[in-house]
Amino acid sequence: MRSLLAAVAALAAVLAQPAAASQKPQTLWLVAHGRVAAFAQDGYNIAWLVHGTTCNTVHIQSLAAPAGYDLPSQSAPNVTCKFVWSRDEPVDLALAGVRALWSLPQESPLSLDYLLGAGVSPTDRAERRFVEVAHNARGVGQWLGGVAGSGTTLTYAVTTVDWDDEAACLAGTGPCTLTKTGGGVYVVRGRQPVRVHGALAAVEVATAAGDIAYVPTGRLDKNGRPRPSADLPIEVVDAGSGQRVASVVPQGAPIAIAMSAHVLATLERTPLGLRLAWYDVATGHARGSIPVPKTTTPWLSASDQLVVFRVGLSIRGVSVTTHRSRLITKAAATPVGLSLEGGRLAWAENLKGLSRIRAVYVSGRG
Repeated sequence: MRSLLAAVAALAAVLAQPAAASQKPQTLWLVAHGRVAAFAQDGYNIAWLVHGTTCNTVHIQSLAAPAGYDLPSQSAPNVTCKFVWSRDEPVDLALAGVRALWSLPQESPLSLDYLLGAGVSPTDRAERRFVEVAHNARGVGQWLGGVAGSGTTLTYAVTTVDWDDEAACLAGTGPCTLTKTGGGVYVVRGRQPVRVHGALAAVEVATAAGDIAYVPTGRLDKNGRPRPSADLPIEVVDAGSGQRVASVVPQGAPIAIAMSAHVLATLERTPLGLRLAWYDVATGHARGSIPVPKTTTPWLSASDQLVVFRVGLSIRGVSVTTHRSRLITKAAATPVGLSLEGGRLAWAENLKGLSRIRAVYVSGRG
C-alpha cells in the first residue's frame, strides 16, 4: 500500500509541476494535395507520407538546402501510389539519411502490411517491395513489429505465429493454441533485407548511432497479435554484426521505445500504471524514471538530454539529467510522427483543408 501511495503522489507531483511557458510551434512546411499519414526525420532531412487525392507519395525534404524529392518514382508501377487504406490503420515511416522505409496496412481480403522502400539516388528511386507481412483472421502468419531509421540504418522486425498443433486443431481433437515460431530483426542493405544475426522476433525497434534496440515478443493475445512482456530484457545490438551491446531489464511491459546515441527510453506498463524510464545504452543500467498519465500515447522520441512524450495534444519532455517533466507545447491537431532530432522537435498536423509540418526547438534543461 505504501508503494502504491508513493506512486500516486509522484504522479500527482509530475502533473502539478510548474512549467515554463510553452513554446509556440513554427511551420516548417505546408503540405499540398493530401493528408499526412506518417512523418519522420533524420539529421537535416524530414520526410512525410502523403495520403494524396490522386496518388500517395513519400516526400523527403532537406532543411539545409532547397532539395526535395517525391518517392517512389512513378516511371514504373508501384504499390504506394494507388494504395487505399483505412485512416484508422497506422502507417509506419522510417528515414535514414535520404533513404526511406514505410509500411502500408491492408485489412482485406487478407490482413497484411506491405513493407516498401526507396531513396533519392537515381538508382534507388524505384519502389522496392521488401516483404508482405501477412496473417489470417485467426492470427496465423507474420506480424510487423515496427520500423526505425537513423544514419545509415533502416530496420524492421517481424514475428511469425503458428498453431502449436495444427493437425489436432484442424481435426478438432486438441486445442487451437497459437505459439511464436520465428521471426527476427532485419536491416536494409542496399535494396535487400538482411536478418540481424542472433536477434529474436520483436514487437518494437529503435535505432541510433549504428545500434538497434528491440523489444522481444513475449506473448500472444487471443487474436495472435504479438505483445511485449515485463520479464524479457530489451536487447541493444550492433546493427552490422548483431553483437550484443547491452541488455536492459524493464520494470514493466515496454509498449514504446526510443533511442539516441547514449539513451534508451521506454514507456512501460506496470501494475501501478504507466512509467517512463531511461537507461544507459552502453551498460543497460537504469538512469531514471517518472510516472506518467495513463492516457500517454505509446510513442516516444529521445535525445541524449531529453525524452519526449505526448498526452492528448500536449507535448511534454523530461530531462534525462534533472528528471523534471515540463510542457513543451500544445499541438493544434493530433501530432503525426512526433520526432526529436537534436534540438528540433517536429511533427505533422492535419487540419481542416490544411496539412503542415510543425516544429519547436528545445533544450534538455529541466
